[in-house]
Amino acid sequence: MTLLILMALALSIGLGYITKINIGFFTIVFAYLIGCFGMGLKPAEVIELWPVKIFFIILSVTLFYNFALANGALEKLASHLLYKCRRFPQFLPLAIFLASTVIAGLGAGFYTVLAFMAPITLLLCKKTNMSMIIGGMAVNYGALAGANFMTSQSGIIFRSLMENVGINAQTSFSYSLGIFVVTLIIPVVVLGLYTFWNRNSNSIFIEDQKPEGFDLKQKKSLFLIVLMMSIVLIFPILHLLFPEAQTISFLNSKVDIAFIAIIFSLISLLMKLADEKKVIALVPWGTLIMICGVGMLIALGVKLGIITILSEWLANNVPIWLIPFLLCLISAIMSVFSSTLGVVAPTLFPIVPALALASGLNPLVLFICIIVGAQSSAISPFSSGGSLIMASAPADVDKSQLFNQLLFKAVPIGMTAALIALLILKFVM
Repeated sequence: MTLLILMALALSIGLGYITKINIGFFTIVFAYLIGCFGMGLKPAEVIELWPVKIFFIILSVTLFYNFALANGALEKLASHLLYKCRRFPQFLPLAIFLASTVIAGLGAGFYTVLAFMAPITLLLCKKTNMSMIIGGMAVNYGALAGANFMTSQSGIIFRSLMENVGINAQTSFSYSLGIFVVTLIIPVVVLGLYTFWNRNSNSIFIEDQKPEGFDLKQKKSLFLIVLMMSIVLIFPILHLLFPEAQTISFLNSKVDIAFIAIIFSLISLLMKLADEKKVIALVPWGTLIMICGVGMLIALGVKLGIITILSEWLANNVPIWLIPFLLCLISAIMSVFSSTLGVVAPTLFPIVPALALASGLNPLVLFICIIVGAQSSAISPFSSGGSLIMASAPADVDKSQLFNQLLFKAVPIGMTAALIALLILKFVM
């Protein structure tokens, strides 16, 4: 059964890639067939494996942030951030990274930011003579780093996955903060080195055209986003600073980002900040199906003890110092062909507590290894990030050349930077 579940997961990823059908549909079918006919579970027991908590959190948070997407507030924010860089064109890669990070950190999420920032970025590359590979890396890195923020889409998913394997909410918040910081520093260093190397180059040119100002609805949306982030972040931070304060501990235990997001969604609806149907349509239903579908299959593996078996094998057969690097490479290879949120994190996060216990390694380091590794190759044209960049390329761009540059230039750069970062992290933590 253990081998069958692993084969089903691998087959689901392969079929999803070949057929272009959401992987979640395949994993749900395999979960039903293996659970009911292989493990003797009742259909109702298999249905209960659907990760309701993760589903509700992603649904509620993305629903709220979609108001700022629907009324154009986030897109206009990106234009203003890029405009600020017009007098320093050599810093354009860092400006694109910053704009993508801020917008993704405000809750737009990785896929959404890439969907509307990648076309803008590649057009900027064409107009300003900037390398499309550097532009693609900048927007991809920014969307990933910003989405990893504790209250943004990826950060929330990471925290939920951690809590599903027994890590308490306060610790999961700290771990997700660590992931965000590391995935923010790596691209700043990589893009900073590129900027320094090309500091005397005059090849990049930015047009001096100021974007339009924010309208009233857009200002209200941005204000509500900042307010919600403040409410959600202030209590965990205060609890870290004052762990003995009972009032803060009580409030921290009751403040839930999913319910806060629903409240702010209702406020946004009452303020008529965007059309309700458009906001609901922007919910990433495909991502939800993929994450929850894979989660059902992984939950079957947990029932069989596959997580413990895999963790003990790694701890007993691989030198302890090599485990973080091996985990990073496994994540990177998986992410070349699949999604970090939909496949890599739901598959590998469950093994971390047992692996940390068996090897004595810090769980935070292992979580960071998984995400840093997965996101180092997320720009692959076979993965979601790279495919979106390929789809966003202008019509007159040589797609085959861009494909080769993404796969054989951007991915190796990302993986090398990830391994160097983990080597440094090993001496720090």
